[in-house]
Amino acid sequence: MRGFGELSFEEAKGRCNGDIYWRRRPQGLDLAMSRIAWRSEDGDGDLRGWLGKDVMGNGDLGGSVGKLNKTCYLKLSEEDRREMSVIWVNIGLIFVLISHGTEASYHEQRDFDQCLSNGPMYYKGLYHLFYQYNPFGPLWRKNITWAHSISSDLINWVHLDHALHPIDPFDINGCWSGSTTFLDGKIPAILYTGIDSQNREVQNLALPKNPSDPFLLEWSKSPHNPLMIPTNGLEPDWFRDPTTAWLGPDKIWRVVVGAQIDGKGMAILYKSKDFVKWNRTDYPLHSSAKTNMWECPDFFPVSVNSTNGIDFSDDQDQFNTKHVLKASFNSHDYYTLGKYVAKTDEFAVETDFLDVVGWDLRLDYGKFYASKAFYDGATQRRILWAWVNESDSDLDSVNKGWSGLQTFPRSIILSKSGRQLIQWPIKEIEKLRSDKVDLQKKLDLKGGSEFEVFGVTASQADVEVTFDVEELKKAELFDPSWVDPQLLCSQKNASVRGEIGPFGLLALASKDLTEQTAIFFRIYKSNEKYIVLMCSDQSRSSLREGLDKTTYGAFVDLDPTKEKITLRSLIDHSIVESFGGEGRTCITARVYPKLAIDKDAHLYAFNYGSKSVKISKLNAWSIKSAQFVTMKGEEYQ
Repeated sequence: MRGFGELSFEEAKGRCNGDIYWRRRPQGLDLAMSRIAWRSEDGDGDLRGWLGKDVMGNGDLGGSVGKLNKTCYLKLSEEDRREMSVIWVNIGLIFVLISHGTEASYHEQRDFDQCLSNGPMYYKGLYHLFYQYNPFGPLWRKNITWAHSISSDLINWVHLDHALHPIDPFDINGCWSGSTTFLDGKIPAILYTGIDSQNREVQNLALPKNPSDPFLLEWSKSPHNPLMIPTNGLEPDWFRDPTTAWLGPDKIWRVVVGAQIDGKGMAILYKSKDFVKWNRTDYPLHSSAKTNMWECPDFFPVSVNSTNGIDFSDDQDQFNTKHVLKASFNSHDYYTLGKYVAKTDEFAVETDFLDVVGWDLRLDYGKFYASKAFYDGATQRRILWAWVNESDSDLDSVNKGWSGLQTFPRSIILSKSGRQLIQWPIKEIEKLRSDKVDLQKKLDLKGGSEFEVFGVTASQADVEVTFDVEELKKAELFDPSWVDPQLLCSQKNASVRGEIGPFGLLALASKDLTEQTAIFFRIYKSNEKYIVLMCSDQSRSSLREGLDKTTYGAFVDLDPTKEKITLRSLIDHSIVESFGGEGRTCITARVYPKLAIDKDAHLYAFNYGSKSVKISKLNAWSIKSAQFVTMKGEEYQ
């Protein structure tokens, strides 16, 4: 790295005012990968210099600093941090790179059970992701811990020691979902749900032992735990998943906890002056009699007139800010938009959950649950993760030794119309692109035809396609009884021919198309307007039996007379994340092909409608595998 590579071994040792102990790096480990950040024990703890190639002295030596007797400082600029494309690898690491079979190779996963994402944040130059994790097997058990991974770029990850273990009376039956909050002085705090020795869901606090440590390796649970317990009508098994807290204009903290009372889902609001003693308010932030338990709620502001993300700590113009309340129920993540008045804690929704049949707002209409967003202050954006569970059996998970994935990180903004959120894969994903293929001229895709996209690894690809539909007046009439888009996609799957559509992509397809995951659109006409339906059809995704092959669908809020229809799909062996209408509608599929794996997978654009559609743009890339590294506690010392 700049400013460090020029140092000799002796100069680096001198800067540290102490001894540096070396161990040989494992044979075959790239020297450029053998870098570790130096941690400060008595400074402000910001990310410091890197042990670079020129500092390693002898070329066959490498790896790690075994011990630093004194603090060693070499400050990196923010630009330097951004250039870190590979994260720290220590001596003796287990290098895990999953890139075979039907296992995803650039979605983060670990051996055993990786579940709901918790507490993502950006802290001292590093991204942190915590998540529910069973260290003893791939299935849900009461020994759920908070696992912990870090990254410099949200793509390549280092798995650290677990942050929270279920060993205390207030969490002895599991450390479950929660969030992180930056307290005064920008110190991160974890609020999480523990299941206590009485099998009650209670809310607990943990703080870093050393806030100057950018890795945040060790956490201490508060002696005041539990901070919130289920009383006054709260049911002990329907009270969980605290959000990121926020500070009101009265300098009092607020936090929301998901709950269910008398069969009604709600976001219970608590307040605290010191982040330890919490009092429940008289009324919830919001509730709905149309829903049951709200799991993993999330509450955050979005800008009306900017594509930048905003944080609760920012000065917010009430007229140029909306707030998002997300709740996980019915196996999906729903959200509503509204106005939040900080002085009174009133949240007035524009459209409530499940109020508009067929047009309910969801973050994703496929296999996507328990999402968590955070504000990335380094890039002024809000980023979202979610859990994607398996579509095969528990026995399959046991045989694989793991289950569950995290989605690609997505950026979130408010649409120009202000009616919904827009999601898009973060820009860093483009670092993984290679072998670009693009369409040199417009392609007329006749009805009943396919066009194979050659030149990319179809089992691991990023593809963007733009469709131009010219014969809109020939669209079929929309039946007003078609109020459920998912049911409509199931009834009119990719094999059912229409007038305009189905057209889209066939991902993870076998050569003879007996296996395929179809992501497609149909266009209907209704009262001089047009309705765009987007589907993700898993019905032919695999020849294997015993799989969940649910077909998903949603309407897309766009006018095809004024804009073209776009689709971007990220394909990673057993997961397909699709973004329609520039991110207005997102559908995630989890599939397990038997034939269409690795080099035997194919990618097609297709049109099975009667009318032709044009492809005005098609860009596709192979995607390289992300890098995952596991570090154990003794390797930080």
